[in-house]
Amino acid sequence: MSRIGKRPVEVPSSVTATISGQTVEVKGPKGVLSFTATDDVSITLDGNEISVKPRGTSKRARQQWGMSRSMVANLVEGVTNGFKKELEINGVGYRAQMQGKVLKLSLGYSHEVNFDVPEGVTVTTPKLTEIVVEGIDPQLVGQVAANIREWRSPEPYKGKGIKYKDEYIFRKEGKKK
Repeated sequence: MSRIGKRPVEVPSSVTATISGQTVEVKGPKGVLSFTATDDVSITLDGNEISVKPRGTSKRARQQWGMSRSMVANLVEGVTNGFKKELEINGVGYRAQMQGKVLKLSLGYSHEVNFDVPEGVTVTTPKLTEIVVEGIDPQLVGQVAANIREWRSPEPYKGKGIKYKDEYIFRKEGKKK
């Protein structure tokens, strides 16, 4: 049995959830999100709790059970608190700056990198060496952060590049004479 799937998702008072068929729509102070589950699970709304149950004992139904519950929990978390990824820039002369809807990155290339921020995500630069990506959709926030990091991922010798704030860079020892 799924330990994650067994627990119902608590819906706060500031959030309204509606279920129509296999689609769950959640409205909250930060926005509106929806998720369509597969036919292997059944989703019910009891008062202020959303519960997910498998429709059979097949392997696919059990897999979808926990995943669907996690997706519904992410919907509720996203419209109440939102999601955030923090990035750090290490390296001499490496910096980031927001100009309108464009993130300008100086990463040691011969040109400046212009990263267009997609809809549904806000990017801020509190310092020249910090980037904060925020939004209500966890998949979109993570993808935007990964796309920014991809421009100059950290290298193992000096640690130069863009890394997640909680990421550990395994350092290698350089050449010896």
